[in-house]
This record gives sequence, structure tokens and C-alpha cells, in this order.
Amino acid sequence: MKLLITGGGTGGHVNPGLAIAKYAQSRRNDVEIRFAGTSTGIESKLVPREGYKLYTVDVRGLKRSMSPSAVLYNIATLQKSLTATSKAKKILREYQPDVVVGCGGYASYPMVHAAQQLHIPTVLLEVNAFPGVVTKSCAKKADRVLISFENTRELLENRPNIRLTGAPVRGEIIFADRAKARKKMKLVDDEKLVVSFWGSLGALYMNRHMAGFIELESQHDSFRHIHATGTAAYKWLPDSIKEKGVDLDKHPNIELREYIYDMADVMAAADLVICRAGAATLGELCVLGKPSIIVPSPYVAENHQEKNARALEQKGACKVITEPECTPEKLYQAVTELLNDDEKLAEMGRCAKTMAIVDSSEKIYQYILEAARK
Repeated sequence: MKLLITGGGTGGHVNPGLAIAKYAQSRRNDVEIRFAGTSTGIESKLVPREGYKLYTVDVRGLKRSMSPSAVLYNIATLQKSLTATSKAKKILREYQPDVVVGCGGYASYPMVHAAQQLHIPTVLLEVNAFPGVVTKSCAKKADRVLISFENTRELLENRPNIRLTGAPVRGEIIFADRAKARKKMKLVDDEKLVVSFWGSLGALYMNRHMAGFIELESQHDSFRHIHATGTAAYKWLPDSIKEKGVDLDKHPNIELREYIYDMADVMAAADLVICRAGAATLGELCVLGKPSIIVPSPYVAENHQEKNARALEQKGACKVITEPECTPEKLYQAVTELLNDDEKLAEMGRCAKTMAIVDSSEKIYQYILEAARK
């Protein structure tokens, strides 16, 4: 069986694809898997790192503004999309996949659209509660549309090809060993680890707050902290921290990374996670049973991240702080209060575990097989 998995732009669209790929390989030996995305998105780093071939197409997202410059940008973008679809058809004719799996993001559109024009079976994975543009535009012709939230079904017009599966979680996350991970990271028994990230691209507003947060924690050095800045902030955040009088060389307990490539070990070792509310991330938190402080991104359609986060909060699995109310001081206070309350951390972890969707990867795999057999 040949699979072509496409998606990109952010880790939230790439990591589910990698989870599907690895699960399919664990279920059968004869599966061949390749990926498609862009040469500039995070997929260009993550996919080759995992040993998969990546086809690239030149495509970019549309701007929602109606300003003259945005209109011109969008016209050029649509022209690129036509060229990208043409290239996608050439790739599909060469590779001849049995099924194309679209994991979302503008990077997935050319390959999914081309596959549907060539009558190659397509499966769309929508991990967010509010479906993205690619899912909406390609759902009608897809063989299966796999969703993570029941309310997504109605937003996609209750089509008969929709199935509820949940978001796939990478096997290395599911089977991560906390004790081994902490030993690998040289954490002693009573040392607390905080892990924070705002997505593969980072978030300008929240990364600015992280400079203030790190300034506060440097005054006490009471816990270990790994912060993933994202691509853009990695260039300027260290200087912003230095401007606040913090010399990171003198605080080895604080570590800045552009991206956390060994996320399975880091998440397993963590005592508390600070993050956005992308569905893929929340699925990993639930599987691992990790307490979290979630600052949902307000820059998403229908404010779906806050809806995702509130669902966890209502079950006692996390603390939600909206971006407008989040300050370095408030975030630092929330972190220290939780780290000083082991019972609360344990309860949040137990609540997160109860929200994990069982066998999501197997369900997704079976629906991909169904599409491939058509």
C-alpha cells in the first residue's frame, strides 16, 4: 500500500501526519509512505528528520484583509496555487498512491485537490473543533472526513462521509517513560520541570511575555524550564531577556530552544506544561495525563482554541488564562502555585487522562484502508 500524507505550515498539521505514518508502519510491513508540503514550513524540518521523503510545492496562505496590498497578494497566491496543483498532479502520477491523506493547513490543498481531480481516494483529518479552509473546500469530494469533536460534524453539513475518530497521537508519546526521560535529562526526584511552547512558529505576543516570565523565574531558580520559542522568536527573544538583565549563562536551569524535537521525552519528564490549545497538543496532554496552563490563541477561526481549552478546564484537567488577561506576573504566579501543590498537579493529571480518546490511531488507520480499497 502506498500512502501520500500532506499537510504543513505548523506542527499541529505535521505531527498528526507523522503519527498516522508511524502507526500504519507498525500495522503492516508493505506500506510505503511519502509526504508533501512546502519547503518553508516546519514540515521541511520534521519530515526528513523522521526519515520520510518530502515532496514540496510552492504554495502559501491567503490574507483575510481587503486592503489593496492584500488583494494583490491573494491574486498572486491563487496563481501559485494553480501552478502548485499542476505540480501535485505530476507527483501523483509518478508516485501513484493508493490514498492521499490531508492533515490540514494551506500546504495540503494542492495535493488533496489534485488527487480528487485525478480520482485518487482522499481522506481528510480535521483535528480542530472548527474545520479549516482546506477541509471545508475538499470535504464534499473526500472519501472520508475524520473529525476529533462531535460538533464539527454539523459545521461540515452532517455529510455521510464524516467519522469521529479523535486526533492521532504519536506512538513515542503514548509509550514515553517518565522515569527514563527524567534520568536522561538529569532531573533529580524532587526537581520540577516546566515545559512551555506556543507552536512551531511561536507567538509574538506571548513570547514577549516569556521574556518577563523568565526574568521573574531567574530571581528564584526554583524549577527547571524548557521554552520552545518557535522559528521567529528564536532570533530576538534571547536579546529581549538579556535587556531585562538576565544572563542565561548564569541560569542553566532555563533553556531556550527553537523547537523541541525530542518532545516525547520532554513531555514525559514535565511536571507542568504551558501551551496553546491546538487539538493535537491537547490530545497529547490527555494521553500523558499532564497538568497544564493553557493560553488559547485568539487568532483562530471561531475562537476554537478557547473552546477546546474550556472543555479540559471543565473537567479539571487544566487552568485557562486568556491572552488578554495573561501577564508575565499572572502566568508566573499560576505556575508557582501549581508547582507548590502536588495534590492539585496529580488531580489535574488524572482528569486529563480521563479525556484521552482510546484507539484513535487504529480508527484512522481502518478508515484509510477503506478508502484505499475503493
